[in-house]
Amino acid sequence: MVLNYIWLAFFLTAFAVASVRLIFFGDTTVFPDIINSTFASSKTAFEISLGLTGVLSLWLGIMKIGEMGGVVNWFARILSPLFSKLFPDIPKGHPVTGSIFMNLAANMLGLDNAATPLGLKAMEGLQELNPRKDTASNPMIMFLVLNTSGLTIIPISIMVYRAQMGAAQPTDVFVPILLATFFSTLAGIITVSLYQRINLLNRTILLFLGGASLFIAGIIWFFTTLSRQQIDTYSTTTANVFLFVIIIGFIIAGMRKRINVYDAFVEGAKEGFTTAVRIIPYLVAILVGIGVFRASGCMDYLIRGVAKLTELCGINSDFVGALPTALMKPLSGSGARGLMVDAMSTYGADSFIGRMACVFQGSTDTTFYILAVYFGSVGITRTRHAVPCGLLADLAGVLAAIFICYLFFG
Repeated sequence: MVLNYIWLAFFLTAFAVASVRLIFFGDTTVFPDIINSTFASSKTAFEISLGLTGVLSLWLGIMKIGEMGGVVNWFARILSPLFSKLFPDIPKGHPVTGSIFMNLAANMLGLDNAATPLGLKAMEGLQELNPRKDTASNPMIMFLVLNTSGLTIIPISIMVYRAQMGAAQPTDVFVPILLATFFSTLAGIITVSLYQRINLLNRTILLFLGGASLFIAGIIWFFTTLSRQQIDTYSTTTANVFLFVIIIGFIIAGMRKRINVYDAFVEGAKEGFTTAVRIIPYLVAILVGIGVFRASGCMDYLIRGVAKLTELCGINSDFVGALPTALMKPLSGSGARGLMVDAMSTYGADSFIGRMACVFQGSTDTTFYILAVYFGSVGITRTRHAVPCGLLADLAGVLAAIFICYLFFG
């Protein structure tokens, strides 16, 4: 329901602003730009879905081997104490717990191509447990908010873009991103827990959050002892090793169970095509809405308004130049990526705004894209509190990014 209102707001606001620009300012290009954006966004949505087909088939096939080989059940048993607290409606030891963990682990290492099919597999498992098939369940919402909060340990793609844009130290945003995304995830967990009345003072949850904090502190300390080249090498190597270890581990597990791993892979891979086709309408809807909103000039007016407001409040508005990336990130990952590159190109990769745009890009994830794809893949139309919780996590990440960037680069 919330997505319905947001989608309508994109179009109605865009029409109102475009009409004012045409009637009062004689801007005859605004409506052609809007219509062109609808065609371009529709094409992009289809291309994204088509591009996902191969990756979906690969990872759903690998996951099928893992399921039949018992790997997913093993992960479920290991994580049962924690997940039983964060996901109290999931039966203890259910296989979907392992799928959730694998998705979150892929996200933390910045493995977007692997995380999406793993996440869709987890959503299918959660839908099987969902008594109301058109309404998001509590476990679905907790899972999606953990995804939208964008917890990332190794932001590989952002560091690569910084290197391409000529940054003297492409990895100098590593620690700020790690800190900002941690605050975003923490806010997401707290917000959903309050909505769902999950006891955050439980010993298991407290130990997990404390352990995660120590783990992040250890990573920060480790990478601060390395040179820039070593950080790039370790980050890339870790991500790719992790991916291949998953594949080999699942295959070996299937061999130990004496299953036909090839047939299991093909069976799982068949689901990739049907899933990719199923999400096309949802992607077209959300991306066209975003494209219209951008083409009408609404985004530009919003940015200028925020800059004026911050100045009136006596707040340093240096961060506003990077704000389009933060505002676009919940809507479109590719759009935010383009705005990040544009900020580095306009102001310089090593400028305050260039660095802050990168931290914004890494502090949260594409909330509306994730909601559209994941809910669309299982036919959920009533999202309940998923959107407000996801946006609150995004807000926490953005605010943390601003504070941290002023601390590190201001």
